[in-house]
Amino acid sequence: MPSLSFSEPERSSLQYPADEKRPDGPVPGSSTTSSASTIIDGIEGHGHGHDLEHGDENSSKEHVDIYDPKRPKLGLRQRMHHFTWAWFTLPMSTGGLSLLIFAQPHQFPGLRQIGLFVYIINIIIFCLLTFGMLTRFFLHHGDFYKSLSHPREGFFFPTYFLSIATLITSTQRYAIPDHDTPLVWAIQTAFWGYVVITLILAIGQYSFVFATHNFGLQTMMPTWILPIFPIMLSGTIASVISDTQPDIHAIPIVIAGMSCQGLGLSVAILMYSHMVGRLMSAGLPNREHRPGLFMNVGPPAFTALAFIGMANGMPDTFDRELDGFIDVNMIRTFAIIGAIFLWALSLWWFGIALIAVLSSPPKYFHLGWWAMVFPNTGFILATISIGNELGNETVLWITTAMSICLLLTYLFVLYSHIRAVVIQDIMYPGRDEDVEDH
Repeated sequence: MPSLSFSEPERSSLQYPADEKRPDGPVPGSSTTSSASTIIDGIEGHGHGHDLEHGDENSSKEHVDIYDPKRPKLGLRQRMHHFTWAWFTLPMSTGGLSLLIFAQPHQFPGLRQIGLFVYIINIIIFCLLTFGMLTRFFLHHGDFYKSLSHPREGFFFPTYFLSIATLITSTQRYAIPDHDTPLVWAIQTAFWGYVVITLILAIGQYSFVFATHNFGLQTMMPTWILPIFPIMLSGTIASVISDTQPDIHAIPIVIAGMSCQGLGLSVAILMYSHMVGRLMSAGLPNREHRPGLFMNVGPPAFTALAFIGMANGMPDTFDRELDGFIDVNMIRTFAIIGAIFLWALSLWWFGIALIAVLSSPPKYFHLGWWAMVFPNTGFILATISIGNELGNETVLWITTAMSICLLLTYLFVLYSHIRAVVIQDIMYPGRDEDVEDH
């Protein structure tokens, strides 16, 4: 197959308008797309402008429209070069679905078994994708560093750890029997290890981004929040496992979880200010990236969920001063108040994202579509927790309807994902998160 490549000046013109207020660039798949903007690099290597597999910078070039259904098909080795970290949004979302099934307020016989099946499938998916990433790095030397340092793909590296977070919480729900001391210790060890690793990630990745990249406000996307997301989900893990831990261990877990949750939410709030500024000055993102706006739903939703879960996970006898003034009941009351406060922020972001997507639906599948699943899972779980605490059956039935909608969304995105792989709409030059197109 001939080498398909482009030079640096040509690559820059591949970008299409990042906003709706300045629609002065080519839109993917439109008739106005220039020939320069449709040239692809067969095994390009993140903007180096040459054929990495054959090592020939002067190899023949062929102009191909990457949105043309009749474009050349690539082999598996070439396609693995575009197997990005964003693939881990799939197990991340599948793990969230298994947790949502477990938390359903209206259970029916066999539902928990369905959730267990989804949990097992998610473990298999995670292992296969990990093997796939290792295969990519083995076949294409240098891709590991390039994937982490890429100004777009690098932000998806944390989804690997978000997938691990859903596996830890799902394991607690489905695989840890009550009062099994060795497994209780194992899940506690996994929690503390996760906290340490994700704290290093949160500090390290943002330090790297601050030192090496220069982003304009008009390019701001919700993916900028992702590096802080894994440490934030430490609070969600704590809310799930603290109730099963001995009292002497439950309190440190809750304190650590609250600290991590506070860090995550605080950084997310800082990012929200940039996001709103970007939307006010540059408008909504291009239609192809609007599903990513649902990422903004996640931080306040998971924090609301964690507030209630961690408060309920504290020992019933907890009384800091032993005077009955600040006891566990007061903490749980304030947790509900804080959860409702944050839930409203999630609802606002959900409405913004929903209107943005419905007003201009994306035409081509991107792995960012999974943002329509995982953050909204947290939103529904938070609503279920609030409904349970308030004892409001109407709210709980609404969450059942929301869960059905999310299941349908999951199945639609999964179908679109599989179809995109088969017809080479993804894992193809210029169609994945290893290219800067916003």
